[in-house]
Amino acid sequence: MTAFHVMAGAEGTVAHPGIRKIGVSDVFDALSRGWADFREKPSHYVFLGLIYPIAGVVLAAWSSGANMLPLLYPLASGFALIGPVAAIGLYEISRRRETGMDTSWRHAFDVRHSPAMPSILAIAAMLFVLFVAWLVIAQALYGQMIAQEPPASLSAFLDSILHTEAGWNLIIVGNAVGFVFAVIVLSTVVVSFPLLLDRDVGAVSAVQTSIRATLVNPVPVAVWGLIVAVGLLIGSIPVFVGLAVVMPVLGHATWHLYRKMIEPSKIE
Repeated sequence: MTAFHVMAGAEGTVAHPGIRKIGVSDVFDALSRGWADFREKPSHYVFLGLIYPIAGVVLAAWSSGANMLPLLYPLASGFALIGPVAAIGLYEISRRRETGMDTSWRHAFDVRHSPAMPSILAIAAMLFVLFVAWLVIAQALYGQMIAQEPPASLSAFLDSILHTEAGWNLIIVGNAVGFVFAVIVLSTVVVSFPLLLDRDVGAVSAVQTSIRATLVNPVPVAVWGLIVAVGLLIGSIPVFVGLAVVMPVLGHATWHLYRKMIEPSKIE
């Protein structure tokens, strides 16, 4: 790392990588390639993927007390907002496999040596802020629509959510707000982290490029977001175990989706 830089790239300028227009078939091809990367050495990737189910179980256990019950669903669903950060090592594995380099799981941690690490950390911090904001809003919605006091028990909590008009209103409004957060995250990071691993363009360029890629390819990106949402739902049943496979596959596929949507640099 020659110098600390976040907003711009190493040259002090904001790059504008070219955007390709892709189709829905390209999204499924990227998913297929992600599966192929996973099959290359699945034991290594499941090892890395255990981060996700472990984190999910920890979140569920932490929120199992009555005081935290209203945040159980927001925590589980909001975990997807910071999931791209934990998948950075998987992008690196796919990048190395693409270039014919060694893909040992140890290289997933090579990202810490990336010259773009300050920019990666900056975007990761942005996602964490969004995650916290989502939790704060979810807690406020529960307090305003259901009760200011925490539920007496799990059964009382479920009863207030599933068997009352206010509870169903909370489900509708809460999911609508969560959808807005998901769209913001998807559009800003769909290619941000892979781009930074590939080229040290700076945080601003990475986020701008991700948004431009989304605007050029709204339908494919929306389909990708739906695939991610369904995958996370399936992987979370039961007790988040399936995420050990789902998240690595999605992580690898994200790299290939990036390669399809973003023009290669002139030096490649």
